[in-house]
This record gives sequence, C-alpha cells and structure tokens, in this order.
Amino acid sequence: MSQTDPSNMSRRQQMVETYKLTKQSDPKIGLLLAAIFVVVAAVAGVIFWLLPGEGIFSWIFTVVGALLAGTFAALLVFSRRAQKVMYSRLEGQVGGGYAALTMLRRGWTVTQAVGVEPRSQTLVHRVVGPPGVVLVGEGTSPSKVRSLLASTKRNHSRVLADAPITTVIAGNGDDEVPLPQLTKHVTKIGRKVAGPEITDILNRLKAVDATRGTMPIPKGPVPTSMKGMRGNLRGR
Repeated sequence: MSQTDPSNMSRRQQMVETYKLTKQSDPKIGLLLAAIFVVVAAVAGVIFWLLPGEGIFSWIFTVVGALLAGTFAALLVFSRRAQKVMYSRLEGQVGGGYAALTMLRRGWTVTQAVGVEPRSQTLVHRVVGPPGVVLVGEGTSPSKVRSLLASTKRNHSRVLADAPITTVIAGNGDDEVPLPQLTKHVTKIGRKVAGPEITDILNRLKAVDATRGTMPIPKGPVPTSMKGMRGNLRGR
C-alpha cells in the first residue's frame, strides 16, 4: 500500500495532511479557525467564571473549560470545511464514488470496482452491510452506468439467491446521488439482513470475486481511500 494512503498515517499525520489539502482550496482556513477558537474560548471563559466557585480550582476550571470549548468549536468548523473540500476534489475523478464510500462506519464492507468498463471509465463498487448488497455505479455516461449496473447485479444474483441487492448511481444528474450524500443515502436504505446473513453473503461473494479475477481500473487520478481520514472529517 502507498505511504500516502491516509489509512497508513498516524492520527497526527492525517490531521496535518487534511489541513494541507483544505488550505489549498481554502487559504483563509487558518485565520478562520484561530478566530473561532479565540471567540468561543473567550465566551466560554466568561460563562465558566460566572459559575459558583472561587479560588485556584475556579481558575483552573475556567481556563480548561474555555480551552476545551474553543478547541471543540475550531475542530467542528474544520471538519465541515475539510469535508466540503475533500468532496469537491473527488467530483469528476475516476473512483471518486469508492473514496466517498470508504467513509462508511464499521459494519460495512466496501469493494472497489467489482464491475469495470475501461473505455467509458465506468465503474461499479460494492457495499455489503445491513441493507444486504448495494451496488454503486459511477461514470460519465448514465446509460453505460445503468448497463454495467444491470450486468453486475445479474452476476451477483446468481450466487446470492434471495439476498437483497440495491443499485445506486453516484452523480449529479436525475435519479443520481451526489458524492457528499452518498454514504448517508446508503445507510438510509435500511436494515434488510441480520448479522449472520451478512457473513453468509460475504462468503458467497468470494465465488463472484474468484470468477471476476483482477479487473483493470480505468487510467486516471484515482483517489485513495478516505477511510483513514474519516475521524478528522467528522470532527473526532
């Protein structure tokens, strides 16, 4: 794996890299975060100081509370700005949908490019979780995305029997889901299978993946996984 993949970085490295990428598109992010920290810390400090108490413990409580409040507010704003920048960088890139899907929490298994049409740069990614199987297509030609989704769904249906399979198209057109809303859309499909059924689905899918082999991903600036950065982008 590449050393530039966020999942290979320490938490500090992830924060630094996320900040650098955000600053490229949002040059004033540093001044904004500093201003938010100062304002929120000052307001929180006044509030804590007015609470009952006196002596050294009151001072410590006020200072610590103000610093924590300012830091939390700055991180919250940073996570929102960083998320907006990250998704804007993914727009129009080959594999942008996969990078967005890696933001899903634990309990979801995301597989890149289970369906590929190299010439049209059309991809289908697979998500396995509470809704069963979700196939997410992306590409520049809606008709080719739908065609590849249909053929990929047929291939999966042969080994999954009655397991639910849902198809989604990532994009900004009609009946498509924009990248910033993709993970939320997938999670809102709802629970259709239980834990043991998910394990059974994953085991059956090994047969599909074995026959599929290694498929060539279209050439282009394929984004790396955002999984390692998702805590930073969510403000945690």
